Amino acid sequence: MQHVLEQQAGAADEPVGAAARRRTFAVISHPDAGKSTLTEALALHARAITKAGHVHGKAGRNATVSDWMEMEQARGISISSAVLQLTYRDTVLNLVDTPGHADFSEDTYRVLTAVDAAIMLVDASKGLEVQTMKLFAVCKHRGIPIITVINKWDRPGKDPLELMDEIAERTGLTPTPLSWPVGIAGDFRGVVERDSGEYVAFTPTAGGAQIAPEERMSPGAAAAREGDAWTVAREESQLLAASGAEHDQEMFLGGISTPVLFAAAVRNFGVRRLLDALVELAPAPSPRTDRQGEARPLDAPFSAFVFKLQAGMDTAHRDRLAYIRICSGVFERGMVVTTARTGRPFATKYAQQAFGRDRSLVEVAYPGDVVGLVNASNLRIGDTLHAGPPVQFPALPTFAPEHFAVARGVDTGRYKQFRRGITQLEAEGVVQVLRSDLRGEQAPVLAAVGPMQFEVAEGRMRAEFGAPIHLEPLGYGVARRTTPAWAPTLSAEWGVEVVLREDGELLALLPDQWRVRSIQRNHPDVVLEPLVAT
Repeated sequence: MQHVLEQQAGAADEPVGAAARRRTFAVISHPDAGKSTLTEALALHARAITKAGHVHGKAGRNATVSDWMEMEQARGISISSAVLQLTYRDTVLNLVDTPGHADFSEDTYRVLTAVDAAIMLVDASKGLEVQTMKLFAVCKHRGIPIITVINKWDRPGKDPLELMDEIAERTGLTPTPLSWPVGIAGDFRGVVERDSGEYVAFTPTAGGAQIAPEERMSPGAAAAREGDAWTVAREESQLLAASGAEHDQEMFLGGISTPVLFAAAVRNFGVRRLLDALVELAPAPSPRTDRQGEARPLDAPFSAFVFKLQAGMDTAHRDRLAYIRICSGVFERGMVVTTARTGRPFATKYAQQAFGRDRSLVEVAYPGDVVGLVNASNLRIGDTLHAGPPVQFPALPTFAPEHFAVARGVDTGRYKQFRRGITQLEAEGVVQVLRSDLRGEQAPVLAAVGPMQFEVAEGRMRAEFGAPIHLEPLGYGVARRTTPAWAPTLSAEWGVEVVLREDGELLALLPDQWRVRSIQRNHPDVVLEPLVAT
């Protein structure tokens, strides 16, 4: 595994210059759009791995680096976020892979707080799908510029001009293709580079496990080789030029336009061009705004925030990794920093760079980098770490759960393991854990955005903690914030249960919106506030 950070330099670089050489980004998509395959292809082209894997393990291809959980490999989906750090053209690329399934959107939303750009992956045959649009809306709200990749062009799909119209109509962004496909969807021969007019022809490799050879040639040579397919591609490219669909960097960074590329990630077609676009177009880290609304300079003393907690990555050591996004200053392994929430010191002796499931020690890191802190049992998602004067960054999103179940240990003799496992899943954000005096610690209520979170919780309780659980679904579908003053009244209502969340919020659980309105009619002053992302 490559070591990307400038550990060999011997001395810390200055943070502003180091940040300029970094690109921190996420890949967003609907499930099965090819996100994990693209992640693997990017790692292959950046020479971080020598052979690409595949989420389904077909025909001599290994499992992907980013999908390392047993459940991910079995189902061919991403259900946890993973971090890969790559180098390409002397630029450090911090790729934060996100869960593809909608049930894990809360984890994905948190990841998007830690990146400066996003790749929006679109299936050529399906166009923009529901989950992609939801994540696009988050990127737009946060001002994250988006590079669009039309994937699976090696399979039958929509007309490319039709896809451009769909992007414009549904996102409001102006698509500005950097390349244009030669050959219809399902007959992907190569692309026209719209800036130079050159033809880049792709040659497939066995199983797509190796980098696909590319051959560049002049328009004349391309016309002689591809005939009508080249003529159509050139005409459509010229039509785009006439309509003003040309890349403008300020419009891209301002969230007005989106550069578009065509690719077939499973064949490694068009992946190198995407890496070039990330280096040339994606923004470098910039000053982050703290809770007081002030932008913290990149060269200010060290600061970072925790956006992800992950356990179970190393079955031999039951440690927990806290992923931090560095916002300012220089991180050096062993430095003692302060946790803003508690004011307590935290020693960073065990700082690691993650590459999927694999890790190596990190000696120094800079703004934009993602570092894993091991055995960070006292850290929580959203915590700010800092050196020097206090600083605190805004809280990370918490979403309203829609699925609820009581968790009980199958073996009452393993209560300690049960309690430790529930506490850890809660801290990692796998599920929300709700408690009440009525149910007690032995029967907490697990709350989730999607039911697959319960499957992850069950699997990890059994495999990691040796404390299998039985989940009893509850008939609630709505959670509303309330106050201690209203708790007795609400608890006395039919179909209502009041519980306490770990962050101190008192929540009223109700069957549906109809019951909410009924209680509000009977108690006009009742506090039942909708839960929105903080």
